[in-house]
Amino acid sequence: MLSKALVAASTKPMILAILKRGENYGYRIIQSVREISGGEVDWSEPMLYPVLQRLERDGLVNSRWKMTERGRFRKYYRLTRQGAEELGRDLAQWKAVDFAFHRLLDPAVELP
Repeated sequence: MLSKALVAASTKPMILAILKRGENYGYRIIQSVREISGGEVDWSEPMLYPVLQRLERDGLVNSRWKMTERGRFRKYYRLTRQGAEELGRDLAQWKAVDFAFHRLLDPAVELP
């Protein structure tokens, strides 16, 4: 399992990346993260929904209520243009950190 700090830092970009694939709802987002991470990232609904609300308030996602096949309403979230731009910035930062770690762990790379 990942540390709480790393989970907190990665939550926004992971949600935005999932929504880049298309509209989705909270419980399915939790399942997707669990599956994609091989169980290493295991979010709860009480953790996720405040983050989704903040992302919506910040203009990074929009939501709408849709009726399911069973006649219940479910809230679906989708990425906004601003959210896609934010995801691009976040991914660039994560890639920079990943690059630095690879170089730090490469014994052939001399440190300054």
